[in-house]
Amino acid sequence: MSVAPQEQLPQPPRPARARRFLDVGLRVAGGTVAVVAGAATAMLELLLAPLRIGGYLVGVAALVAVVANIALSWFAIETVGRRWAVALPALPWVVIMVAAADRTTEGDVLLAGDWVGLTLVVAGVMAFAVMGFRSIVAGPLTPGRY
Repeated sequence: MSVAPQEQLPQPPRPARARRFLDVGLRVAGGTVAVVAGAATAMLELLLAPLRIGGYLVGVAALVAVVANIALSWFAIETVGRRWAVALPALPWVVIMVAAADRTTEGDVLLAGDWVGLTLVVAGVMAFAVMGFRSIVAGPLTPGRY
């Protein structure tokens, strides 16, 4: 009984060195944009946290946090091409929120412990957590598909 030799499948062409360099450069640029955007949206949300209409807190900052953090997580995963990239916008966002909740030497607090501040932090962190969990469960990461 003879066994047929296995056929060698043709190997896909390796990308040129310049193309690989461009790909890495774009991934690094996308990751950098995600980090800067995470910090920028945290500052925007801190500015929106004390927003009042008719003397009542509105809480629009929490809605902005959820939408922005979901969009930033998606952007980071798509541009970097790795699942761990969800941490790129999450880290500066969390650091800024923790720093904003601490009292300064002058006694100022950027993020008060009212319902808007608590909802903002919980909703923002949960948006990052859900996107991170979703990227883990989603299966193999292919270009153009989240």
